[in-house]
Amino acid sequence: MTYSEPARAAAHRPRSLASSSHSAAAGHLGALGEADGAVPEGVTVFDDEIPAVANLDPDLLGALRRAATDAADDDVTFYVNGGWRSPEYQEQLLHKAVSKYGSEKEAARWVATPDTSPHVSGQAIDIGHSDATAWLSKHGAKYGLCQIYSNEPWHYELRPEAIDHGCPPMYADPTHDPRMQQ
Repeated sequence: MTYSEPARAAAHRPRSLASSSHSAAAGHLGALGEADGAVPEGVTVFDDEIPAVANLDPDLLGALRRAATDAADDDVTFYVNGGWRSPEYQEQLLHKAVSKYGSEKEAARWVATPDTSPHVSGQAIDIGHSDATAWLSKHGAKYGLCQIYSNEPWHYELRPEAIDHGCPPMYADPTHDPRMQQ
């Protein structure tokens, strides 16, 4: 598969380990880090050496790369703030969310358990920056990429049926998603 020059260039930009809120949390994870799904700053959907990207579902990753290549024509880069995560990393993010939001119930609006998170199975990606999420909001359905939760404009999952029928209605937040009720 061939990608546009801007997409390839973005994939080879140097990255810093000081990063966004998602990967900044990685600094507080003790032994957990990149191998568990923490994402350094500047990672794109083309960075195969980063486990958070490499361990994504191949169909999701393919759709993301096709979309990112087309978005590059509009000078938009798909940065990865979160992708595949180990169960241990997801558990650590959940504990951090409980501390931040004050209860498991409120944290569940933002972070799933390791047993229910589509990140752990490689079925979800968190995309940054706002220009990329705006681009995906407008064009994502034609690639099968859909925003799932209205409170998380960065969270996308593959819904192949969206190519022909558009994305399904969003859940208000993960607590309304039947998959999270396991």
